[in-house]
Amino acid sequence: MSSETLFVGTIITVDESRPRAEALLVRDGRIAAVGDASELRGRAAADAQLVDLGDAALLPGFVEAHGHPSDAAIVLSRVMVDIRPVVLATAAEVMQALHDGIAARPDGVVFNGWDGLLQTGLADPTIQQLDERAGSTPVVILHNSGHVAYFNTAAARRAGITRDTPDPVGAHWEKDAAGELTGKGFEVGAVLALLGGTLAAAEHELPDLLGGYLASLNAVGITTVSDMSWDARKRPALDAARAAGGLTARLRLYEMSGPGVTASVPLRNGDELVRQVGVKTWADGSPWVGNILISFPYLDTAGTRSIGVEPGSHGSANYTREQLDEVVERYFPDGWQLACHVHGDRAVDRVLDCWEALLERHPRTDHRLRMEHVGAMSPAQFERAAALGATVSILIDHVYYWGDVLVDELFGPEHGGPWANARAALDAGLRVSFHNDGTVTPAEPLRNLAVGMTRTTRSGRRLPGAGGVTLDEAIRAETLDAAWQLFSEHEVGSLEVGKLADLVVLSADPYTVAPDALPELRVLATYLAGERVYVA
Repeated sequence: MSSETLFVGTIITVDESRPRAEALLVRDGRIAAVGDASELRGRAAADAQLVDLGDAALLPGFVEAHGHPSDAAIVLSRVMVDIRPVVLATAAEVMQALHDGIAARPDGVVFNGWDGLLQTGLADPTIQQLDERAGSTPVVILHNSGHVAYFNTAAARRAGITRDTPDPVGAHWEKDAAGELTGKGFEVGAVLALLGGTLAAAEHELPDLLGGYLASLNAVGITTVSDMSWDARKRPALDAARAAGGLTARLRLYEMSGPGVTASVPLRNGDELVRQVGVKTWADGSPWVGNILISFPYLDTAGTRSIGVEPGSHGSANYTREQLDEVVERYFPDGWQLACHVHGDRAVDRVLDCWEALLERHPRTDHRLRMEHVGAMSPAQFERAAALGATVSILIDHVYYWGDVLVDELFGPEHGGPWANARAALDAGLRVSFHNDGTVTPAEPLRNLAVGMTRTTRSGRRLPGAGGVTLDEAIRAETLDAAWQLFSEHEVGSLEVGKLADLVVLSADPYTVAPDALPELRVLATYLAGERVYVA
């Protein structure tokens, strides 16, 4: 069987020197030639497989620059009950799912996806309410953002959590005026304390679950995904998935950081399929639960009251400046890239101050310091980030799913309208990527293109205060610039000779359809190193 495949038709290369071509030749998993159809037909082997694209278009495989595959594989499996707003739209459906889940799993149940802002009518449950509903059955409900877990007394007892349990670093247990647990734990440390047993029990299934999750990414054209909450304890499961042929997308790992922690692997590690490239830090939390650090107040609305945010709150941060300095000092001098979750504008300033001082202590020309999500980041802050040589990855789907909530319920048009302002970031000279953040929104790179261009919400409303990006810019944010953020632009992200043949075939040329029709394009096939890993 020939090791060559010749694609003929519409080729969108994302290579500025040759944006389009008529043909692409793949040999031994790499791109051997890009050019005119007649020329490449002559260069291809006699037994090369011919793929006539017809009305379809060939692009570089999409790159999810901020994902959580090793977590999402478990969270979206049968281990947890899926109650995300993309699955259950109403509060009534959520409450019925809680009833059914508790009845079906009396030994303990974890629900994932609670969202009182989108599932209108839900109010954050208290520990007393969950006790009344579940009795002796341990119940944990993970918020859709992943930044809060609600729990009952039985779940706290099972996890060994009491009113005297110290707060995990960068996280905390909410308590009432009497010092008793309210049933809310904020941030990663608290979530892991509650879910540790569930996650440990599921890890023996992780090789199969991970393979299934990566296959779902292939179905939307993704061939490279970062893991922004990588835990080295999952390495045996990852190795087992690889040995079984279950890794159908490239993984770029970002280990979770914390005070007193160091990297588990050397800087030079891995290969083209799996490699740890950075370390993840957190500056603040989620806008949907009230713990982002902002200079402007949350509004007093039914929505903010439903999520327990005090009127006029300016949110909070996970780490002090001193704690951030301690974390980055443990990794950056050794050469690691840093990726920092940050939403609030005051938290952005704290991170930029930290990084500016860091670069003065440890100058580096090509660090690609990453800011993740950047919901409330301002044009002036984007310019400051660009001056430092940083980059941003934007959760552009916030505009689609929560855009109306941002304006009407949380921050008003002045601050909610320009949320996730990709236009300002590009105008500042930054390279940007778009992402979907694991389970927070579905992996949907084609919708990301449309939302980045139109800034239109699910209700059809165009958000005020920020312009859209061009299609060229949007495609780069899902391909080459996303690969660049992962230090992988020499391998993937564009269709150039010598790069890996990671490809996606779309049902039509995206340049021939209206922006709002881009999500309707179909992924017909996805290739990893020239091997087809998905076909419609």
